[in-house]
Amino acid sequence: MRLLLVEDDVLVASGIKLGLTDAGYTVDWVGSAERAEAVLDRDSFDAAILDIGLPGVDGLELTRRVRSRGLAMPVLILTARDALSDRVQGLDLGADDYMVKPFELPELLARLRALLRRSQAATTAVLSIGALEMDTAQRRATLAGQPLELGPREWTVLEYMLLQAPKPAAKDKLLAALTGWDKEITPNAIEVYVSRLRGKLEPAGLRLRAIRGFGYRLECADAAGDD
Repeated sequence: MRLLLVEDDVLVASGIKLGLTDAGYTVDWVGSAERAEAVLDRDSFDAAILDIGLPGVDGLELTRRVRSRGLAMPVLILTARDALSDRVQGLDLGADDYMVKPFELPELLARLRALLRRSQAATTAVLSIGALEMDTAQRRATLAGQPLELGPREWTVLEYMLLQAPKPAAKDKLLAALTGWDKEITPNAIEVYVSRLRGKLEPAGLRLRAIRGFGYRLECADAAGDD
């Protein structure tokens, strides 16, 4: 699971990120609403944790902008203000839950798990492109109607690329997703798994196209030929 953390306090953000990472999440941390919007332009996330008291554009306005983009990911807001009006405004603008600082990490993790469960239940668990289908709930994949055997790391790489499609997947983000399996993994490992996946997907008309200096894009071979 990949999370976006928007928090300008370095000490608070470092503690939250460490706790979430230790719990198995991949965390992208930015310190402002403007940087968060730039990240959302190119990447997808399973949930966002937003501090209300951001410099410039605050977390409430960022929440409104997230929803105006049509993004349905769960949003949990953090606030140092325990005023009822702040909590109500955040929820009215599209936040799914809130926590008042200071808080305990176990409670944050529990609230996050609850939000992700509700989100997964409300959305389809099947991702697809061309002849490929991935049932993320059952962790089953098929290619042209036949079972597709994937190792755990191959699954992680392919799932991330499919979530990003038709946008390319950044190589550093793929590496970050894989570190949940092995913290000693090297950048060259991405190329190994991409090579394996190509061997499995290309016969069915799917292509993992290298984007120079960036990463890879999952696409149908006929669409790739139209470029």
